[in-house]
Amino acid sequence: MTDAAGTTPRRLILLGSTGSIGTNALAVVEHLHARKLKNFEIVGLAAASNTAVIADQARRFGVKHLAVADEAAARTLNDASGSYTVYAGPDAALQLVEAVAAPGDMVLGAMVGSAGLPATLAAIERGCDIALANKETLVAAGELVMPLVRKHGVHLLPVDSEHSAIFQCLGACRSTREVSRLVLTASGGPFRTWPADRVAHATVEQALDHPTWNMGPKVTVDSASLMNKALEVIEAHWLFDMPPNKIAVVVHPQSIIHSFVEFVDGSVVAQLSPPDMKSPIQYALSWPERLDGCAATMDWQTAGRLDFEPVDHDRFPALRLAWRVIETGGTAGAIFNAANEVAVVAFLEGRIPFGMITRFVERALDAVEHGPVTSLHDVHRADRASRDAVRGFVESLAHEEAHA
Repeated sequence: MTDAAGTTPRRLILLGSTGSIGTNALAVVEHLHARKLKNFEIVGLAAASNTAVIADQARRFGVKHLAVADEAAARTLNDASGSYTVYAGPDAALQLVEAVAAPGDMVLGAMVGSAGLPATLAAIERGCDIALANKETLVAAGELVMPLVRKHGVHLLPVDSEHSAIFQCLGACRSTREVSRLVLTASGGPFRTWPADRVAHATVEQALDHPTWNMGPKVTVDSASLMNKALEVIEAHWLFDMPPNKIAVVVHPQSIIHSFVEFVDGSVVAQLSPPDMKSPIQYALSWPERLDGCAATMDWQTAGRLDFEPVDHDRFPALRLAWRVIETGGTAGAIFNAANEVAVVAFLEGRIPFGMITRFVERALDAVEHGPVTSLHDVHRADRASRDAVRGFVESLAHEEAHA
């Protein structure tokens, strides 16, 4: 079967199909199909545990291969219908890619945290292009991912709105030597105007009340602490081969300018659009083409003002850690990412105050031994050590409070 343009449909695997990125991606695919602009065949879906949503997605798109990390949830999915091949357990996404992916496919990496890293590496090795929404993949293992991308000649297309913006802006230059610096924008999150002591004691409900974006709990908490922006700085370093001194961050509360590039001649190119993730998702899926979109468009009559503020590193110390991680290199990224994942879970469970998230991540960087990254084993070992360290910090805090 061929699509409207007379070409074979592009095979697409979604890792993290039930989250906000995955569901928006499927909305983009439906839009492109309905408008006969581009055709995709969804050949695999992966999720953590939401079997109701993934089963509905499979029915809508005729998908036969599913992966669910939660083994108990996967069993209910298998029991409900014999029409799927279901891969279950922590390595389910990897099993899905190994069974289904073929050269020329596209894999959308949108799993939360470091869980999607092995599957993404396997997809690259199979000659698949990667639409990357999972910034932790490059933070933890950029030293493995980028050489593998070059070796297999695949495309790594950013889906994060900030990195998509930079990717689009860099189309205006012939060489990165023409770039003075990359400037990532940050909304500032829900605590942009709060004093430091109030930020440190913010509740879970307050941290999840983001003023601009609708995201999952982990990413929303990261945005509130600006840890999300620290992860994005590290990701930008790997994606665009930029040294840390050429990456900057500015607070832009309207989230209209998604990032911009300053060139050596003093000119600046920015990418603007309303805050709607369907726009960067569609650009990654349709690249190098630009097709009629389904995202919101700019209304210049009501756009209003665009404000910019410096980052207050005293209130949001997480961002400073990004440059430390880049300068340290090796397993520092894996330690940083794993520590944050454990600390965010502890905060969401009410076990630590908001202000301790960044403090525990920094303590992990101090306490866990760093080393070179030569294989995925190095990444996993640093990841485990960092998680163990932060769990110890959390338990020690609980013990201190119990005996205070």
